[in-house]
Amino acid sequence: MSKATGRVLLPSTITPTHYSLHITPNLTAYTFTGIATITLETTKDNVGNTIAMHSKELCYANASYVVQGGSGDAREAIEIRDNKKETVVTFVFGEDVPIDSVLIMTIEYSGFLNNQMAGFYRSSYTNIHGEKKIMASTQFESLDARRAFPCWDEPARKATFSITLTVPKHLDAFSNMPELSNKTLPGGKMKEITFLNTPIMSTYLLAFCVGEFDYVQAQSSHGVLVRVYTPPGKSETGLFALDCATKSLDAYDDFFGIQYPLPKLDMVAIPEFAAGAMENWGLVTYREVDLLIDPAKASSNQKQRVCTVVTHELAHQWFGNLVTMTWWDDLWLNEGFASWAENWAADVLFPEWSMWDQFTTGHLSAAMRLDALKSSHPIQVPIFHAEEVEEVFDAISYCKGGSVVKMIRAVLGIKAFQSGLGAYMKKHAYGNTETYDLWKAWEESSGLPVQEMMASWTEQMGFPIVTVTGEKWEENKVTLELEQSWFLSDGSELTSQEKEKKWCIPIITCTAEGTQQDVTFMREKTATVTIPLPSKDGWVKLNAGQDVPMRVKLTLDMIERLGAGIKAKTLPAPDRAALLTDSYALVKAGAMEPEALIKLLSNYSDEDSYIVWSGIADILGGLDSVLGDDEAMSASFKQFAKKIVIGLNDKVGWEAKDTDGHLTVLLRGMMIGLLSNFCYDDKNVSAEASSRFAAFLADHNDMKSLPSDMRTSVFKIVLKNGGVAEYDQVKAYFDQASDNAERKHVLAALGNSPDPKLKLKTLEWSISGDIKLQDFFYPLGSVRGSSTEGRTIAWSFLKDNLQKIKAMVGKASPSLMDAVIVSCAGGSDEKADEIEAFFNTNPQPKSARKIQQTLENMRSNAKFFKSLKASELSKPDFWSSV
Repeated sequence: MSKATGRVLLPSTITPTHYSLHITPNLTAYTFTGIATITLETTKDNVGNTIAMHSKELCYANASYVVQGGSGDAREAIEIRDNKKETVVTFVFGEDVPIDSVLIMTIEYSGFLNNQMAGFYRSSYTNIHGEKKIMASTQFESLDARRAFPCWDEPARKATFSITLTVPKHLDAFSNMPELSNKTLPGGKMKEITFLNTPIMSTYLLAFCVGEFDYVQAQSSHGVLVRVYTPPGKSETGLFALDCATKSLDAYDDFFGIQYPLPKLDMVAIPEFAAGAMENWGLVTYREVDLLIDPAKASSNQKQRVCTVVTHELAHQWFGNLVTMTWWDDLWLNEGFASWAENWAADVLFPEWSMWDQFTTGHLSAAMRLDALKSSHPIQVPIFHAEEVEEVFDAISYCKGGSVVKMIRAVLGIKAFQSGLGAYMKKHAYGNTETYDLWKAWEESSGLPVQEMMASWTEQMGFPIVTVTGEKWEENKVTLELEQSWFLSDGSELTSQEKEKKWCIPIITCTAEGTQQDVTFMREKTATVTIPLPSKDGWVKLNAGQDVPMRVKLTLDMIERLGAGIKAKTLPAPDRAALLTDSYALVKAGAMEPEALIKLLSNYSDEDSYIVWSGIADILGGLDSVLGDDEAMSASFKQFAKKIVIGLNDKVGWEAKDTDGHLTVLLRGMMIGLLSNFCYDDKNVSAEASSRFAAFLADHNDMKSLPSDMRTSVFKIVLKNGGVAEYDQVKAYFDQASDNAERKHVLAALGNSPDPKLKLKTLEWSISGDIKLQDFFYPLGSVRGSSTEGRTIAWSFLKDNLQKIKAMVGKASPSLMDAVIVSCAGGSDEKADEIEAFFNTNPQPKSARKIQQTLENMRSNAKFFKSLKASELSKPDFWSSV
């Protein structure tokens, strides 16, 4: 059966080859008018008397076509049928549409500049004079080009585009391509800008913006003019992203062996934006916090975030834009590759950031958290209705996709990996592909059976756990017996059919002497591997460098031997972190005793790596959340966590040093975050936070006393120890802050006041309209994450205000409602039943997958809680011994 069977597509008897669009926005009435002139080719098959296109929330005045090379007579549509459910408009003509012909179709229509961050929409912002202003911009991926013009809104229906915008003379306007002409219209108040034709591309990559902007620009070494557009008066905030963009464009040119194909690249900060950024070809749009950097205030975290968002979007200029997936079921080809490439390019630009080490506790951990659920989905997920794609813009397409690409790179070696990619790009430039085409290119470059190896990773859901079932240690080698099975986060029993699931697993190992060069492939349920040892007391680590998305269950002897590698730090940081995160996942799944995890943690008392602490922080946060329902156990655990965190505080300290590298700054920020969770009531911690907060109140720009890396955490400590006065002081900064990155510190912290009335006040503020739609879920999450009580209050609030929140989110990206649900749900088995019953009565079809995953996570945590309660961890004596 063909992969395309069952897909809901427009008829293939008509193909658009060129769109000429003339759009006139009205920024005061929030409307726009458009004239679309579309060149169409009909096949030899009978078309009938209709032409159908995608259309959403558009109103039509008239439509007609002429046959190229014909009499020139226009044939008018006698009826225009708008199917709102299917988002399809059908133009009906008095006679059959000619077959095997070229038609020029002209459509006059109008639409709305909505406030839903989708289609052609409006954003509001405050200019440097304190005046409220409106701008308009586009967001078309996945299915919203049809909100701006009638079109064939499918990724394989590529065409060229010519855009003309008529706008007020004082405003700037730009699109994917440079200007062809710019003329003032009679009366002198309006101007008409026409842009050069685009290359052939998918509708979802078209873009245009209208508003007031400043910009900075530079030329890449290879001659591409790059601009970063900023709000007026803030052009210097675009310089960091500009530098990242020019350097990464050159790096990608060299890596792919194909020059960036457009004459310019613009990047623009949009005041209201649903995602992080959008890779429109030649005109990349961003959420302000993901593009603009205040040189005086920006945290190291924000710099890294801006760099990786820029490198991710620019990778798409090749992977996604030049070569595009045929249909949405291969979305991972776009997002998985860009998730790998963002780290590759950031590593080229900033090698001291150790991006590949960070990948293991970032992207890989996120992928495995989601993919260990039965409500996960395969990387290549069948999609029949295009709307279904909204549910798979998640950690599977992005993070597991990126992890699988990282695994292929490890197996093929960089030379075959790179030459295969280059060949793939050249062969399919300006076209569409499926996953198979990429496997084929790598098979040809490497000589390895890539398709066979990779099918188990992309076509089936989940990932394996490899268990060491036998070991034989000798003078200079060790022989290990391995067994693989499907790993589930709650350790639930597998059916006989599920037990048969298997993956083609590259077994990559390391010892104190480094990573072994030979890779063994485990294709069957069991395998035997022999690894040379440097000494009879040597250690060995499976899944070296965490190149494979899998869990590993070691024997007690292997863990004991690895203790030496942990303490001496001869075991690399990603592997030290993985030992912990794998152990935590195993404990949660009931495959390892909880006591062993706590004892393993004590091996890390001398740990100072940010990468490893990322893993430790995840575990401490996870245990804290699960144990919150038992006061006694929670108190004992918090004391244990406090001891570990205070130990890190003694090493890293609050005060920045001239010798600090990027990762040390990140570690200090993380450490103060942990202090805010576990040590906020320690008198030294509280005093330090209070003194820094006082200096901040005296001067918000005092970045020495309160750097951005620690602002959220210090706000939390102050709020947890304070009352109404401190709450009001933190909240007031939201209106005083100079940019969104600073405002986010308030949104992320405010829910941490212990007073239930102030928690509720925070929730009410989140939906008051004072906070932008793109950000309103952050305060919800801060209340939920603040305490067990906060979780209860947040969920009750969502129940009571669901209708208002639904009206706010409206027809915006489903990711917003997903974020709200995740920000408010959590708790016991009983709470999961309550939440499930609530959403059964109040269904949210576009968030169905997210609700299912949230419930499964909650039930998995409830099961975990019961196992912890039945373990030694429930006895005070246990905690005094560690």
